[in-house]
Amino acid sequence: MADPKGFLTTGREVARTRPVAERVKDWNEVYVPGSLLPIVSKQAGRCMDCGIPFCHNGCPLGNLIPEWNDYAYREDWNAAIERLHATNNFPEFTGRLCPAPCESACVLGINQPPVTIKNVEVSIIDKAWETGDVTPQPPERLSGKTVAVIGSGPSGLAAAQQLTRAGHTVVVYERADRIGGLLRYGIPEFKMEKSHINRRVEQMRAEGTKFRTGVEVGRDTDAAKLRRRYDAIVVAAGATVSRDLPVPGRELNGIHFAMEYLPLSNKVQEGDLTVSPITAEGKHVVVIGGGDTGADCVGTAHRQGALSVTQLEIMPRPGEERAESQPWPTFPMLYKVTSAHEEGGERLYSVSTTHFEGDDEGNVQSLHLVEVEFKDGRLNSLEGTERVIPAQLVTLAMGFTGTDQANGLVGQFGVELDARGNIARDDDFATNVPGVYVAGDAGRGQSLIVWAIAEGRSAARAVDRYLTGASDLHAPIRPTDRALVV
Repeated sequence: MADPKGFLTTGREVARTRPVAERVKDWNEVYVPGSLLPIVSKQAGRCMDCGIPFCHNGCPLGNLIPEWNDYAYREDWNAAIERLHATNNFPEFTGRLCPAPCESACVLGINQPPVTIKNVEVSIIDKAWETGDVTPQPPERLSGKTVAVIGSGPSGLAAAQQLTRAGHTVVVYERADRIGGLLRYGIPEFKMEKSHINRRVEQMRAEGTKFRTGVEVGRDTDAAKLRRRYDAIVVAAGATVSRDLPVPGRELNGIHFAMEYLPLSNKVQEGDLTVSPITAEGKHVVVIGGGDTGADCVGTAHRQGALSVTQLEIMPRPGEERAESQPWPTFPMLYKVTSAHEEGGERLYSVSTTHFEGDDEGNVQSLHLVEVEFKDGRLNSLEGTERVIPAQLVTLAMGFTGTDQANGLVGQFGVELDARGNIARDDDFATNVPGVYVAGDAGRGQSLIVWAIAEGRSAARAVDRYLTGASDLHAPIRPTDRALVV
């Protein structure tokens, strides 16, 4: 146990963010550089090393949280990163982007603020990069087997790194021009600077993983060629079909999916573009969708100089305390104020868009909405609550509905789909096609980054066993696992 009285003597303290007036003028991460390390040891000391660490159950990766909390408290950073990397390939990603279901399951959180597990995690990995404790781990010998991984998001990268370290020759295919998937082009720079992806990719190259960018399987190369060339294939192509809003006026200019809008601002930061072709500058912006992707659109609009930003959510505003239907240690739906929301804008709950209106040139100018309520399991509009708000840029951030089937990947491989339109798989992540496996959102549907990495690791173990008859790789979950996360 770290500090036996830590949870009694030390209050919860989280990473400090830079002043709003400063950070909206740039695209750097919102946190004050170096602000965590001076406080993280004491924060790690709040961990009670419970007899039954429910934080393990809250985390799909099975992170050994009390162990690396103890090492962080003692400032044994080398031991801490060894324990952290034992279950998580990319803690610098999860430490910045994960909503931390582990903290919701923290035993201390029953009646006190939980341990800052996420902050401790990112401090350990950032310290490890700083001290050179993150090094390539190439295999001692090669198996002679080859594996193709389709998609370079967190699931594909995790699977590729695990399989490379097991001795297989792994090639990652990515349809975009850079490696990273949604980490690269779906996450704004202010949430995670892309240097974190770049150095992981370089580590993986040094270990032997090969990367092919600008290749979309199903269009630029067909499945038959891959099946002839490789002994196994892992499909980690994500759930990339955005949910649309089929209301009158949807065809107007200025209405875009979030994943049309966000990648362009990232391309500006990469130096590919001088200015984004879709910009919020000088416009009234409406973001439809109250989740994390919507918040990313809000923060991006602020940095582009929007006149106003309004975020709409069809569901009621969540409470600030757990509902009785979401008891500890489940992951509750709580009202959350992200760094983007701290920067301004208005959030409207229990509203539904009825239609858009535009000008004579076909550009969106306003959005009509109505208040709604759920009653007897139905969504009902409330008479007399209609209103109009200005909208010269609208982003649709309502989630994703499944794997893209238009590019031919699903049809060419001949994989079956489940009832939700995801690629079907068994308890070993295997599809109905021998040697073809699926991991991450492509099989699970839209989910959290920790689930993506966990599925990538577990699929890698299944592929390793398929190729060699046995596997020593760590596998935290099966497709049917749900842990205690909603």
